[in-house]
Amino acid sequence: MSLMKAALLTEFGSANQLEIQEVPKPQPKHDQILVRVCATSINPIDYQIRRGDYQDLVKLPVIIGVDISGVVEAVGESVTSFQIGDEVYYSPQLLGESGSYAEYHVASEHIVARKPSKISHIEAACFPLAAGTAWDCLVTRGKLQVGESILIHGGAGGVGSFAIQLAKAMGAYVFTTCSAKNHDLVKKLGADRIIDYQKEDYVAAIEYETQGKGIDLVLDTIGGETIQKSLEIIRPYGRLVSIVDIDNPQSLLTAWAKNLTLHFVFTSQENTKLNSLRQLIERKQLFPIIERVMPLIQVAEAHQRLEQGGTRGKIVLQVFDD
Repeated sequence: MSLMKAALLTEFGSANQLEIQEVPKPQPKHDQILVRVCATSINPIDYQIRRGDYQDLVKLPVIIGVDISGVVEAVGESVTSFQIGDEVYYSPQLLGESGSYAEYHVASEHIVARKPSKISHIEAACFPLAAGTAWDCLVTRGKLQVGESILIHGGAGGVGSFAIQLAKAMGAYVFTTCSAKNHDLVKKLGADRIIDYQKEDYVAAIEYETQGKGIDLVLDTIGGETIQKSLEIIRPYGRLVSIVDIDNPQSLLTAWAKNLTLHFVFTSQENTKLNSLRQLIERKQLFPIIERVMPLIQVAEAHQRLEQGGTRGKIVLQVFDD
């Protein structure tokens, strides 16, 4: 039996519960491909799973991780879209299946897409979950249109940084919130109006900027009271998309009174949006912001860095050299 190295989670808890071990190398079924993982990246859902937030849906021991860029190592007999040697990128299923913190991974071909050309595996590993989530929020669910306005909360984060770029590519006017240290970054990404949430009230700022008319779409990546406050500055019949939990359903009454449309997004795994994102990446309309690249053996430290907050963009784990 062939073995591979992987970061295995055997108990829910702190980042130190992630241990590098040798485990059986997976083999592809008839409709699957085996991928040699060159790089993966860390996402908030990774440490949420690790600490036990979804323990009813996760069976231990498990390999977690939801971003992959790598090379096809083997294909099942029913696979028609890929062959050995193809460079690919994708996001594994979020819960209930083996993840990306490993040297090899198997996946159904319908969730796998060809890696964008002219970027590295380290760069490509930043995109699948975060950029795919931004696509779900702005395109699939938010239906952002040319000339509309959007407020993106947390513009310097993983999803937020891609959402700014995607919104600009779609022809929108972009408001975003971030701390002062990230103003230059979000301006580089394309934000039109930057709101320092530590010094400005974004509700007052947007009411002033829009002369009280409000904006078309809000993307909430923060949670807490963000939804409730954001409802105040969305125009009637506008939209809000959130990727975080809601604590108080009563706070949504404002949305009812204004005929707003609310979407709570749990991103899906499919290659159609990755193929669309690849076109934007290859046109250089989307690029990753990388906080740090670390080897797989430092996965625990990578979790700690992301969980403590304040990161700019993505933390990437290099598994194999490009």
